[in-house]
Amino acid sequence: NGQAIRARQGHSVNVDVELTETIPPEWLYHGTPIDNLPSILDKGICKMNRNHVHLSPDVETASKVGARRGKDFVVLCVGAHQMYNDGSTFYLSKNNVWLTEHVPPKYIINQIKTN
Repeated sequence: NGQAIRARQGHSVNVDVELTETIPPEWLYHGTPIDNLPSILDKGICKMNRNHVHLSPDVETASKVGARRGKDFVVLCVGAHQMYNDGSTFYLSKNNVWLTEHVPPKYIINQIKTN
């Protein structure tokens, strides 16, 4: 029917998502099922089958993201500005999602919230 769905962050589809490199705020947040925590603390936050790691600008948004995959989730605080200062690239999508290639464990500052 000629209609298409636009993936704003690209997800696993290789499309031009019109991203511009942007300096991040001091902190960004990542909501994820609590079962992922051991792997994240060991390897960092990996993009898995997506084009980028998705980060949220606030705890509330990250909580909504984490809750999408079950009631037992954690919100992690990421030292985004320090990552940027150390050479990581960040993008801000048009729908206010922050994107980067990988978050190494040393930039995961603490666990904000668990359910």
